[in-house]
Amino acid sequence: MDIDNETQQKIQELQGFEQNLQQIMMQKQAFQMELGETENALTELEKATDDVFKMVGNIMIKTDKTKTLEDLKKKKELLDLRLKSIETQETDLTKQAEELKAEVMKKIK
Repeated sequence: MDIDNETQQKIQELQGFEQNLQQIMMQKQAFQMELGETENALTELEKATDDVFKMVGNIMIKTDKTKTLEDLKKKKELLDLRLKSIETQETDLTKQAEELKAEVMKKIK
């Protein structure tokens, strides 16, 4: 089957979209995992009644519960924003890829 240059370029572009989507999905998964860990830490920290410690490099130090709660809440907000941004990128890329795929399939048939 002969495919013209324009269609070949569109196929390459489509492959690029798919690679970008894979990267975005890996980032999304990483942020979701980090968000889950942060939410779990917040839950446990809110239950804590004794001294609170946190890991700093290879050592554990005593820390202020209120300050640590604030820090974790800010981190959670930031992760939520990043996830929303990534989900928007994912949606846009998926839409563009689907449109391009439909174009290529029309030309091939």
